[in-house]
Amino acid sequence: RGSDFRGGANGARIRLAPQKDWEGNEPARLQKVLGVIEGIQAGLKKPVSLADLIVLGGTAAVEKAARDAGVEVSVPFLAGRGDATDEMTDADSFDVLEPIHDGYRNWLKQDYSVAAEELLLDRSQLMGLTAPEMTALVGGMRVLGANHGGAKHGVFTDREGVLSNDFFVNLTDMCNSWHPVSGNLYELRDRNSGAVKWSATRIDLLFGSNSILRSYAEVYAQDDAQEKFVHDFIKAWVKVMNADRFDVN
Repeated sequence: RGSDFRGGANGARIRLAPQKDWEGNEPARLQKVLGVIEGIQAGLKKPVSLADLIVLGGTAAVEKAARDAGVEVSVPFLAGRGDATDEMTDADSFDVLEPIHDGYRNWLKQDYSVAAEELLLDRSQLMGLTAPEMTALVGGMRVLGANHGGAKHGVFTDREGVLSNDFFVNLTDMCNSWHPVSGNLYELRDRNSGAVKWSATRIDLLFGSNSILRSYAEVYAQDDAQEKFVHDFIKAWVKVMNADRFDVN
């Protein structure tokens, strides 16, 4: 949060109450992942904070996903995070920060009077992201399969887990047409056969319907844009990973 520098990986408070129980953090899945990371931490010869290992794990995953897309990259990693304790955490003050939406993982806790895309913009400005950075991050998170609960909305690719530009290619492909299913859900169908190919939310279609965001999407959809997309995604990713490092920013 650029407003008050709260959130982020500093302190690894995601393992503590109340964050470990927030619906948006998928508690059961979270505990499984934290167990693996804590096991790695216990086997290290030198002490490394859990917060650093959480970010480092994501860094390694992004590098692998980029290599799988045919782009050799090294994702910058800035160490130096510490781990907080329950005694250091004011649970009551954190409780009111519980997220009710996360457009980057295509999740809404419930239906709201505010549109999903407006909530995404609110989250993005809190994170200090520009419109191009938001575009690259959403497109990358979709093809990586990072949706809340493993939902497939917006995963416009047959290579899930690969950091490809497929999200933008299929979003802007005129061979596809969009059809509403409910208030927030749509189907992508083959324009000729009518066969359903993918599902999507309002947030996914925002990058095809808004003229400015579509211009960014069309850049990433080009045949020669794979490498540019990967590098832009990584820049935005690293910016988010280090956003709470006010000690170095």
